[in-house]
Amino acid sequence: MNKLIKEKLTGVIEAAAAAVAASQGVSLPQKPAVALETPADDKFGEVSTNLALQLARPLKMPPQKVGALLKAEIDKGPSIADIVKEVQVAGPGFLNFYLSEKVYHDIVRAILKEGAGYGRSTAGGGRKVLIEFVSANPTGPLTVAHGRQAAVGDVLANILNLAGYSATREYFINDRGRQIKILGLSTFLRYKELLGEKIEFLEDGYKGAYVYDVAKKVIAKEGARFKSAADDEAVPYFMAFAAQDILDDIRKDLDDFNVAFDVWFSEKEFAQKDRISACLDELRAKGHLYEQDGALWFRSTSFGDDKDRVLIKSNGDMTYITPDIAYHEDKLKRGFETLVNLWGPDHHGYIPRMRAAIQALGYDQKALRVIIVQLATLFQGDKQLSMSTRAGEFVTLRQVIDEVGRDAGRYFFVRRKTDSHLDFDLELAKKQSPENPVYYVQYAHARISSIFRKGAAEGIPVGEAAVLQADLALLKEKPEFDLIKLLGRFEETVETAAGSLEPHWIPLYLEEVAAKLHVFYTQCRVLSDDRALTCARLALIRGAQTVLANGLALLGVAAPDEM
Repeated sequence: MNKLIKEKLTGVIEAAAAAVAASQGVSLPQKPAVALETPADDKFGEVSTNLALQLARPLKMPPQKVGALLKAEIDKGPSIADIVKEVQVAGPGFLNFYLSEKVYHDIVRAILKEGAGYGRSTAGGGRKVLIEFVSANPTGPLTVAHGRQAAVGDVLANILNLAGYSATREYFINDRGRQIKILGLSTFLRYKELLGEKIEFLEDGYKGAYVYDVAKKVIAKEGARFKSAADDEAVPYFMAFAAQDILDDIRKDLDDFNVAFDVWFSEKEFAQKDRISACLDELRAKGHLYEQDGALWFRSTSFGDDKDRVLIKSNGDMTYITPDIAYHEDKLKRGFETLVNLWGPDHHGYIPRMRAAIQALGYDQKALRVIIVQLATLFQGDKQLSMSTRAGEFVTLRQVIDEVGRDAGRYFFVRRKTDSHLDFDLELAKKQSPENPVYYVQYAHARISSIFRKGAAEGIPVGEAAVLQADLALLKEKPEFDLIKLLGRFEETVETAAGSLEPHWIPLYLEEVAAKLHVFYTQCRVLSDDRALTCARLALIRGAQTVLANGLALLGVAAPDEM
């Protein structure tokens, strides 16, 4: 429901409720909560409230009678004609409101006035949110799964910021530990192999062709300097070189995918500052750690986990969760009130242990909100593409960008709910037809621009001043009001997406706007001999174009003027 309508109507209903209570000599304990809903069928009005049912008990009368009294008070309101055309009492006491045309004309004016700022709200209250996503180990290229996380995380940050939150994007670089050592050794072995040495490759080594590419870069820089070097001498160099080279490629892929992180957080640098040891000391001081069988354990069952967790193995090595606990404590110490993590489906069981750690450290476990982003399957028409990681073979994000482009990639990755598996049809994403949802929405934006160009060529005033001065009272047709009602829901849609942490609401909404525009074009001629009506309809489609542009901006997708 449009915010403008909600605020105006809520004020009218609250005033009516106070007047009815006073007329009955009843003092209400508190201001009644006015719940407004949009009926599924227009015949029941455009807005409905069950307030009469809520007030029946304190007023000690049937809800139908309360509804009649509320209607009488609302009908007496001096400014009611600007908001409500008619009020009806229906069923057990529901109040159904049929809104005035002026309310909808005001929506168009608000869109034109606010422009690129339309849809912005204060719902988030400035709450600081840290979104950590992608965070792929720098041991290989970004995959399609990482691509979906990248699009979802980046769009979610855009949505949260528009809805009044203060969202920060962060990438956690896992640049230390066993996997980096394996990467370094894998690259060193390929380096020696390229220099003509017969090698026996690691069973659990990184087997992708990209490892050869990194090794070739070492040869180009260092020549055969490490050919006869011992592992303990060469591997540290190869670890650092390979991890940095792969991270540079990751940064470039993300940049080309229009994803920019505010913070790149290095686990290696974090560990060097003794933050992990300090976190363990804190948990120990709070009595949440114990030793058993030579290992250090976290008593996570005290906080709802299904079993206690090992933090330090008997051989002295940290488990995966240990630096992660310290990292999450660091996030909270930096002043973030909500931590949003985007994880893959294989991390589902990791959630309760991390929430347990947050609670053990003295924070509200609800501060952590985890989004499980399901995997994507790629298709080319009816043909499913292989996504096997065996022998290092997989489809990369770079391949998707090269195949369908940045806009289609981002749009398709975000379009489905995050907890739903995504079937990504590469052929569909390249089609220039209404079947392709991103093309359909972008074309709607471009079509409006073409109408304005045509109008200008015909000598019709199409500038900003002319549009703002249009007589919107001339908009009276049902397709016009259906479109305006939908445009008025943009802010509410953004707030819904922000509150649920589900960005898919935005593309679905934009597709609905494009569909309503199509109906409008078909039934209501924009450019006609009636100049006043033409200007009014130009104002309406400019408002629609503004909403399309603002929605596409949230998705990080271009809003073209020509296609």
